[in-house]
Amino acid sequence: MQTHYERLGGSELIRTLVDRFYDLMDEDPDYYGIRKLHPADLTESRNKLYWFLSGWTGGPPEYTDRFGHPFLRRRHMPFAIGEAERDQWMACMIRAMQDVGVEPALQKELTAAFFKTADFMRNQPG
Repeated sequence: MQTHYERLGGSELIRTLVDRFYDLMDEDPDYYGIRKLHPADLTESRNKLYWFLSGWTGGPPEYTDRFGHPFLRRRHMPFAIGEAERDQWMACMIRAMQDVGVEPALQKELTAAFFKTADFMRNQPG
Protein backbone atom coordinates (compact mmCIF):
# COMPACT_ATOMS: atom_id res chain seq x y z
CA MET A 1 0.00 0.00 0.00
CA GLN A 2 1.39 3.40 -0.99
CA THR A 3 1.78 6.27 1.44
CA HIS A 4 0.04 9.58 0.84
CA TYR A 5 3.50 10.94 0.02
CA GLU A 6 3.91 8.40 -2.77
CA ARG A 7 0.34 8.86 -4.00
CA LEU A 8 0.92 12.62 -4.18
CA GLY A 9 4.03 12.09 -6.25
CA GLY A 10 6.61 12.97 -3.62
CA SER A 11 8.45 16.12 -2.75
CA GLU A 12 7.80 18.06 -5.95
CA LEU A 13 4.01 17.95 -5.63
CA ILE A 14 4.15 18.69 -1.90
CA ARG A 15 6.30 21.77 -2.57
CA THR A 16 3.88 22.84 -5.31
CA LEU A 17 0.92 22.33 -2.96
CA VAL A 18 2.54 24.33 -0.17
CA ASP A 19 3.48 27.14 -2.53
CA ARG A 20 -0.04 27.29 -3.93
CA PHE A 21 -1.49 27.27 -0.40
CA TYR A 22 0.61 30.25 0.67
CA ASP A 23 0.11 32.07 -2.63
CA LEU A 24 -3.66 31.79 -2.14
CA MET A 25 -3.35 32.94 1.45
CA ASP A 26 -1.37 35.95 0.29
CA GLU A 27 -3.66 36.83 -2.65
CA ASP A 28 -7.23 36.01 -1.62
CA PRO A 29 -8.98 38.20 0.97
CA ASP A 30 -11.08 35.18 1.98
CA TYR A 31 -7.98 33.95 3.81
CA TYR A 32 -7.00 37.25 5.45
CA GLY A 33 -7.85 35.91 8.90
CA ILE A 34 -5.13 33.29 8.71
CA ARG A 35 -2.73 35.39 6.65
CA LYS A 36 -2.48 37.96 9.43
CA LEU A 37 -1.29 35.22 11.80
CA HIS A 38 1.83 34.75 9.65
CA PRO A 39 4.94 36.90 9.23
CA ALA A 40 5.18 39.29 6.26
CA ASP A 41 7.82 37.06 4.67
CA LEU A 42 6.32 33.59 4.21
CA THR A 43 9.59 31.82 3.33
CA GLU A 44 10.02 30.13 6.71
CA SER A 45 6.32 29.26 6.92
CA ARG A 46 6.47 27.69 3.46
CA ASN A 47 9.52 25.64 4.38
CA LYS A 48 8.15 24.46 7.70
CA LEU A 49 4.84 23.34 6.20
CA TYR A 50 6.67 21.61 3.35
CA TRP A 51 8.98 19.82 5.78
CA PHE A 52 6.07 18.89 8.04
CA LEU A 53 3.86 17.59 5.23
CA SER A 54 6.72 15.53 3.86
CA GLY A 55 6.84 13.44 7.04
CA TRP A 56 3.11 13.68 7.84
CA THR A 57 2.24 12.12 4.48
CA GLY A 58 4.74 9.28 4.94
CA GLY A 59 7.80 10.72 3.24
CA PRO A 60 11.13 11.82 4.68
CA PRO A 61 10.81 13.21 8.23
CA GLU A 62 12.35 16.54 7.27
CA TYR A 63 10.61 18.58 9.98
CA THR A 64 11.48 16.24 12.84
CA ASP A 65 15.05 15.90 11.55
CA ARG A 66 15.40 19.68 11.87
CA PHE A 67 13.27 20.55 14.89
CA GLY A 68 12.28 17.37 16.70
CA HIS A 69 8.68 16.45 17.46
CA PRO A 70 6.30 19.00 15.92
CA PHE A 71 4.13 19.51 19.04
CA LEU A 72 1.68 21.26 16.72
CA ARG A 73 -0.81 22.42 19.30
CA ARG A 74 1.89 23.85 21.56
CA ARG A 75 3.62 25.62 18.64
CA HIS A 76 0.31 27.17 17.54
CA MET A 77 -0.81 28.20 21.05
CA PRO A 78 0.47 31.81 20.72
CA PHE A 79 -2.02 32.36 17.87
CA ALA A 80 -5.76 32.81 18.39
CA ILE A 81 -7.26 29.94 16.42
CA GLY A 82 -11.01 29.43 16.45
CA GLU A 83 -13.48 27.90 14.05
CA ALA A 84 -13.12 30.79 11.58
CA GLU A 85 -9.34 30.34 11.34
CA ARG A 86 -9.70 26.56 11.12
CA ASP A 87 -12.26 26.90 8.34
CA GLN A 88 -10.16 29.44 6.43
CA TRP A 89 -7.11 27.18 6.67
CA MET A 90 -9.15 24.24 5.44
CA ALA A 91 -10.73 26.19 2.57
CA CYS A 92 -7.33 27.44 1.48
CA MET A 93 -5.80 23.95 1.58
CA ILE A 94 -8.75 22.37 -0.24
CA ARG A 95 -8.50 24.99 -2.95
CA ALA A 96 -4.73 24.48 -3.19
CA MET A 97 -5.22 20.71 -3.55
CA GLN A 98 -7.77 21.29 -6.31
CA ASP A 99 -5.56 23.82 -8.08
CA VAL A 100 -2.51 21.53 -8.16
CA GLY A 101 -4.56 18.55 -9.31
CA VAL A 102 -4.56 16.23 -6.30
CA GLU A 103 -6.62 13.19 -7.34
CA PRO A 104 -10.19 13.47 -5.92
CA ALA A 105 -10.12 10.30 -3.79
CA LEU A 106 -6.79 11.29 -2.26
CA GLN A 107 -8.05 14.84 -1.79
CA LYS A 108 -11.00 13.47 0.17
CA GLU A 109 -8.70 11.39 2.42
CA LEU A 110 -6.33 14.30 3.01
CA THR A 111 -9.19 16.71 3.69
CA ALA A 112 -10.49 14.44 6.46
CA ALA A 113 -7.01 14.11 7.99
CA PHE A 114 -6.29 17.85 7.64
CA PHE A 115 -9.59 18.67 9.34
CA LYS A 116 -8.74 16.54 12.38
CA THR A 117 -5.42 18.31 12.71
CA ALA A 118 -6.82 21.80 12.02
CA ASP A 119 -9.63 21.28 14.52
CA PHE A 120 -7.10 20.13 17.13
CA MET A 121 -5.25 23.46 16.69
CA ARG A 122 -8.27 25.46 17.92
CA ASN A 123 -7.55 27.26 21.16
CA GLN A 124 -10.42 29.76 21.08
CA PRO A 125 -14.13 29.11 21.61
CA GLY A 126 -16.24 29.26 18.47
